[in-house]
Amino acid sequence: MNIPSVQHLVSPEEWQLRVDLAACYRLVALHGWSDLVFTHISARIPGPEHHFLINPYGLMFDEITASSLVKVDQDCNKLIDSAFPVNPAGFVIHSAVHAAREDAQCVIHTHTRAGVAVSAQKCGVLPISQQSTFVLASLAYHDYEGVAFRDEEKPRLQDDLGRANFLMLRNHGLLTCGGSIADAFLAMYIFESTCQIQLAAQAGGELVQVHPQIVQGVAEAMRVQTSGLGGAFAWPALIRKLDKLDASYRT
Repeated sequence: MNIPSVQHLVSPEEWQLRVDLAACYRLVALHGWSDLVFTHISARIPGPEHHFLINPYGLMFDEITASSLVKVDQDCNKLIDSAFPVNPAGFVIHSAVHAAREDAQCVIHTHTRAGVAVSAQKCGVLPISQQSTFVLASLAYHDYEGVAFRDEEKPRLQDDLGRANFLMLRNHGLLTCGGSIADAFLAMYIFESTCQIQLAAQAGGELVQVHPQIVQGVAEAMRVQTSGLGGAFAWPALIRKLDKLDASYRT
């Protein structure tokens, strides 16, 4: 596809955000978490205007570039002309989270088989792996209300999320939010791994659960593991991997 560059139309800060968000879309595709074209990753552009970047609806995640990302307001109206459509219905969940959580620069939502499978289990996430302890330390649940395109669902979703960074959408999928794109991606990596491990463990024998006190101390463990950097600790390595495979996301 020949997509005109928008780098000259935006600030350096927005351009870097576009590059990082495009990288996030490519990484989600690379890890097999995409659902054709039917999920979204959004990022809030710094500033008081409440402007966001979201994927052009209809492109596969491994096609997305910095310039193809669509800039919208909080009602999903385009702010820079784009040949690509946006999906206002798909932005309902994301706009709800961004509106309630000023600390959430990035919101990632997936429909993976493992994530949907665990979301359909009454027990939810079980404390049976190291990965699960990080999720359980900041996990919330939201009951299924049908395809999420109704604004009336937003207040209930916001109330259920609260201050959590991991949200299990019952019978639907997974959601993470973070203060940066890197933080949201690392959270989703841990969330997805937690669900895959749980399903694999449930196929075997009796499960051994982690002691609740370990979950309570997991924030300090994460700080130590990432040298206090959170997702930023792993992000440069992920970018290097992407650049070796295909750096076209940067355009």
